[in-house]
Amino acid sequence: MVGIIMGSDSDLPIMKDAIEILESFDIQIEVDIVSAHRTPDKLYDYSQNAHKRGVKVIIAGAGGAAHLPGMVASMSPLPIIGVPVKSSNSIDGWDSILSILQMPGGVPVATVALNGAKNAGILAAQIIGASDKCVQDRIIAYKEGLKLKVEQASKKVRK
Repeated sequence: MVGIIMGSDSDLPIMKDAIEILESFDIQIEVDIVSAHRTPDKLYDYSQNAHKRGVKVIIAGAGGAAHLPGMVASMSPLPIIGVPVKSSNSIDGWDSILSILQMPGGVPVATVALNGAKNAGILAAQIIGASDKCVQDRIIAYKEGLKLKVEQASKKVRK
């Protein structure tokens, strides 16, 4: 199972890409809003207990100061994938990117591109696929599909 959390419901339009790609791989998800700044007790509980509920990877999306992924990573034994979100109060998204990317040694957060929730979902599936052959087979088929799309586009362009 993959936990998908975000700091605010305004992040949902971006985070839905992770939800959709994981659902396409038949990976169970749980989705919630967990604000690092407004619900610190919920953040603590989620970070400390997600692995006890069977969550294998957490995707955390946040904008602005974007402390959510790093704070979760500081308390959880799970791999954390951070999605920097360009929010309305963001400085072109750089504040979010750097807040998630520049973690201190010992507290890693895998960081995807600005608004890159789809890639976060794919990365979470690949992490799970490392020990789950069925998920790995779905990833292989997905990547084969990407290859076929490029080959078809290439044929069109060369005509």
